[in-house]
Amino acid sequence: MEFMTLKLIFKQVFGALILCSSAQLMAAQVQLTDGFIRAMPPSVPNSAAYLTLKNEGDATELVAVETPVAREAQLHTLIEEKGVVKMRQVSGFALPLAGELALSPSGDHIMLLGLNRPLNEGEHIELTLIFADGSKQSVQLPVRKDDGQAQHHHHNHH
Repeated sequence: MEFMTLKLIFKQVFGALILCSSAQLMAAQVQLTDGFIRAMPPSVPNSAAYLTLKNEGDATELVAVETPVAREAQLHTLIEEKGVVKMRQVSGFALPLAGELALSPSGDHIMLLGLNRPLNEGEHIELTLIFADGSKQSVQLPVRKDDGQAQHHHHNHH
């Protein structure tokens, strides 16, 4: 009787280890190579996050982002309508097989809406990236002033 109980427990523990290993394998296949969150004046309730992800595995899609510092995080792209550049929320960003996803001040990005508090330059903020297959990956991004790349395409993120 004890042998059967131990065998059942071993099967459950082994199954849990396999699940954890696959989640870690997915996380290891998508790696953060660069990124930051734009430092904003304390009176501004929103900010934006920019990052570059390298995908060493199968094609996937970034479909959502969560963070404890904002009411909501949205995936945004920039479009031009009648000579005016506008932001639009999108449902996801493709992360190609063995490729990169670059979110930048002059293109696709993550909007952090309804900040719970001002973000201080130099601190690191946690974002949880959610992929189409349901896997999640936590990353830490530093808060810093815009590095000047976005000055060519200034957008109102307020």
